[in-house]
Amino acid sequence: MNTIRFFGAALSLLFTFPVDAMQAPESSLGIFEGRVDVGSHSTPGASSFDDAKHAYTLSAAGSNMWFDKDDFHFVWKKLDGDVTLAADIIWPTEGGNPHRKACLIFRQTLDPDSAYADAVVHGDGLCSIQYRESQGDHTHEIQSNVTAPKRIRIEKRGAYVSMSVGDSAQEMKPAGGIFRINFEKSFYVGLGVCAHDADRVETAVFSDVSLEQLAPGVSTEEFESTLETIAIQSTDRRVVLHTPDHIEAPNWTPDGAALIYNSRGALHRIPVNGGDSSRIKTGTLTRLNNDHGVSPDGKTLVISDQTQDGGSRMYTLPIEGGMPRLITEAAPSYWHGWSPDGKTLAYCAQRDGDYNIFTIPATGGPETRLTAAAGLDDGPDYSPDGKTIYFNSERSGTMQIWRMNTDGTDQQQVTSDEFNNWFPHPSPDGRWIAFLSYEAQVQGHPENQDVALRMIPTNGGPIKILAKLYGGQGTINVPSWSPDSQRIAFVSYQPLYK
Repeated sequence: MNTIRFFGAALSLLFTFPVDAMQAPESSLGIFEGRVDVGSHSTPGASSFDDAKHAYTLSAAGSNMWFDKDDFHFVWKKLDGDVTLAADIIWPTEGGNPHRKACLIFRQTLDPDSAYADAVVHGDGLCSIQYRESQGDHTHEIQSNVTAPKRIRIEKRGAYVSMSVGDSAQEMKPAGGIFRINFEKSFYVGLGVCAHDADRVETAVFSDVSLEQLAPGVSTEEFESTLETIAIQSTDRRVVLHTPDHIEAPNWTPDGAALIYNSRGALHRIPVNGGDSSRIKTGTLTRLNNDHGVSPDGKTLVISDQTQDGGSRMYTLPIEGGMPRLITEAAPSYWHGWSPDGKTLAYCAQRDGDYNIFTIPATGGPETRLTAAAGLDDGPDYSPDGKTIYFNSERSGTMQIWRMNTDGTDQQQVTSDEFNNWFPHPSPDGRWIAFLSYEAQVQGHPENQDVALRMIPTNGGPIKILAKLYGGQGTINVPSWSPDSQRIAFVSYQPLYK
């Protein structure tokens, strides 16, 4: 690892800068090579390095860094490969626009609409990682659940970018929510400030700046988990929980107040805005998998558990926890959907050597087989009007989304593209079907893959990409829409490197 950390003497060499950058002796820029006002500015920005205080001070106007273009002042160095940049950030002046931004930036070009990723502290303390995947695209955001951290770090590993936060260089922790972005060859790395007001100049101070060129990392085959929500209109993501534990498959409670997820064979409940999680008691069942959910009236949980003999069976229990009641005698059975009237459960089960879709009364009883096509049928979930079951099937050659009447009749293919599409979940308002997409070469629904969270209008139309992430098994196996149909809960994963 080649580390550039500036604590004292500045380098004295001169560099040749791009014609669109304001040239300056490197001694005035510390470890950086150039500075420039990106975008439109009524007042020129300014930057300086204080060798004695080991601090960069940047001042800038600029209307915003958002949507499809940016206005900000930027000090930069051009690098390639894997890089990490960290700094302590303060706003020395109180007040100002709460959306003003002090950023650690990776940027493809100096054009206002360039692809970029940044870790940013806003004037009101909001800390987030923002990115524009390609030139001219709109900006997306992953909001941390940590407010006004003293120090932030942005890191690029291959095609993934992540952020860490903490009170010091020794206390940095991953903020959660990595995303995929492909920078071509060399790119700009540096510090930026935007006032979020074209007519006002704002100033931020960056100190103890650490810029590290990373050697190619080797994955430890260990992963951390991030429980997130995403707003379907803006595609902004919000971190609820980041943990070294492996967690999976969030459900949203019908009151919108909490999320339920599984980890290490148990269920846990956490407030939707983050906080302490609590374990839900499930009696003697201690090998729960990620196929669980909440009844429409919010009073009952359904779980799939393998404690008895390793075969997954379905049970119900009170929402607050309690003694489970066996629903399916036969195994394996994996729950996926609850009818809107609360009377019927839909699930995937292996019977006679093949996996198909079944239903059963929510109180138990005889099961009804709905599909019989060769190959795997999985992931059934009900439409909010109770008339349709959506599921995924590989009967057409690749895994695609299908639908049928609740009695199994009129089975029709919904998606047909180059991806393998899994786990369809209709929104409560009936307008959208959310699902998870794997690359064409991926077999099954394994964990730790490049995947996309996508959705399609129920009545047909173009598919919308909500997020590209590292995930797969455990990301959205079960229904995870918010009750108001505005957000989806999911889990992403972050590989650790040595």
